Amino acid sequence: MKKFAPYLTPFGLAIMPIIASAQTVESAIATIENILNLLIPLLMVLATVVFLWGVITYITAGGEEDKIKKGRSYMLFGIIGLFVMVAIWGIVKFVINTFGVGGEGVPTGVGGL
Repeated sequence: MKKFAPYLTPFGLAIMPIIASAQTVESAIATIENILNLLIPLLMVLATVVFLWGVITYITAGGEEDKIKKGRSYMLFGIIGLFVMVAIWGIVKFVINTFGVGGEGVPTGVGGL
């Protein structure tokens, strides 16, 4: 957790004014949902690029053990990243349907396109 704290603190501080200006819980949830609708597809693209970079590194390793290990680790990190994001959006969809707070769950694309 200590590795992520320097990155989470600025993010938390950046969204505090947005959450504080929300007048109701529903508007706070809508604001957070709008932010995540832009962020999650970009992170999924990034995880896919990491996976594909691992595949390219693995294929072009030419028998070098270091490059093979590096390619495998990139592929593993990419798959884990995609799995975690899809699982989180499944949980979000479950919470939205259970509590009926509105929303669509998994975003359709960057900017809702």
